[in-house]
This record gives sequence, C-alpha cells and structure tokens, in this order.
Amino acid sequence: MEITTGNILFAFAVTLLAGLSTGIGSALAFYTKQTDKKFLSGALGFSAGVMIYVSFVEIFAKANDSLALVYGPTKGYWVAMAAFFGGILVIALIDHFVPSGENPHEIRDVSEMTEEAAAEVAEERQLLRMGLFSALAIAIHNFPEGLATFIAAIQDPTLGISIAVAIAIHNIPEGIAVSVPIYYATGTKKRAFLYSFLSGLSEPLGAIVGYFVLLRWVNDVMFGIVFAMVAGIMVYISLDELLPTAEKYGFHHTAIYGLIAGMAVMAVSLGLF
Repeated sequence: MEITTGNILFAFAVTLLAGLSTGIGSALAFYTKQTDKKFLSGALGFSAGVMIYVSFVEIFAKANDSLALVYGPTKGYWVAMAAFFGGILVIALIDHFVPSGENPHEIRDVSEMTEEAAAEVAEERQLLRMGLFSALAIAIHNFPEGLATFIAAIQDPTLGISIAVAIAIHNIPEGIAVSVPIYYATGTKKRAFLYSFLSGLSEPLGAIVGYFVLLRWVNDVMFGIVFAMVAGIMVYISLDELLPTAEKYGFHHTAIYGLIAGMAVMAVSLGLF
C-alpha cells in the first residue's frame, strides 16, 4: 500500500480524537453526581467487543498474511504469533511497573471517588498526588494505544476509525480517574480538566513516534510484526481493563450484550467496507 500525506493526516486526526476523549470523562465528572453505571457497563463491553473482534478477525489476519508473503505460511504464522504475544508482554510490563493505586485500570465510580475525596479535603497534597500519578499512568497506557490506532488507520482508514471509537469510549472513565481527585485537591475545574486533557495527548504522541520511527522502515515484515503486536495489545486491554471494569459496575448481562453488539457492529462494518 502506498502511504500518502492524506493517509498520514487522517491517521493523526483519528488518533488525536481518541486521545482527547479523556476530556469528555473529565467534563462528565464535573456535571454528574453519580455515574450511569448501566450505560458505562454496556459501553465498555461494546468497546471490548469491537477491539477483540477486530484484533482476531482483521488485524492478526492481515499481520499473518503480510508475514506469510516473506516467510511462507508456516513460518509466517509463528512469527505473527510471537509478535502477538510480544504485544501482550509489552502492555503487561507497563501494567506491572505502574503502581496499582495509580493504575488507570483500577477505575472507580464517580460517586465513590467524590465521597472519598470529600472525606480527605484536608489532605490536599495526597489527593493532588493521586490525580497527577493517575494522569501519568494513563499517559503511559495511552501511548501504545495511540501507536496502534495510527498504524491501523494508515493501513485501513475504516479499521482505524473503529479502533479509535473503541479507545475513545474506554478513555472516558480514565478522564474521570484523573479529574476528580485533582478537582477536590485544588478546587478548580480548569486545572483538573487540563491535566485530564494532557494525559490523553500521549495517544497522538504515540502516533508521532509511529510516523518518525516505524514508517521509515515500513515493509511487509515490519507491518506484519507491528500489526500482530497491536492485536495483542488490544486483546490484553480488553480482557484486563475493559471487561473487568464493565463487570465491576454490577451489570453482567449488560456488559455481555455490549460485547456482542460491539462484535456485531464490527463484523457488519468490515463486511460493508
């Protein structure tokens, strides 16, 4: 596939929009006293469904095809498989080195965070530290997501949009995790929104790294390995973050219905385009 300036600009645009959705979560935290748990559970399930389906059916398949052109069907598959689990290892290591107290995967309800924050208003430094560490942790997690979205959008714009929407959905509660403690520590919505907004900018930063580093050496092997790693990263995020968080809100069947709906929407979109 020939990579044009239009492809690159489009990929940057969808990656940026996905990253900025943390700001939506920040705004929701200010104007809702309690999270709509049922809706959020379904939305996170939907996001997981999109990411899991597209990872196995589309992304890994394309990676395998690309590597098979170079190494042959058998060796190409083993290289793709190794890259897939390599992607899982990368995101798992990131999780391991981010302390659980500041890990954005430990998302809490808005009302829980508000009550906790209100009880600790006197400890403003502690709250501010929690919010800032949450912002840093989310920025670290968002970086490979931005890389994944950018690479996918470069190769297939429709696929890039689907991934960006799924990532945008799960970035919303991450924005809440940053903004609430900072708001209660500082008393200013502007500062809380700013840090939440900035934490999402690591996704377009991932796209920039993808452009300056990966695209310089793009070929069938590089494309196949990166795409397989992207599939692994997205599956891990879905299984480790999205589905457990959706389940945590207490609407098991809503999360599963969302998961199935996400898969169905992705299946239909891939068939139509």
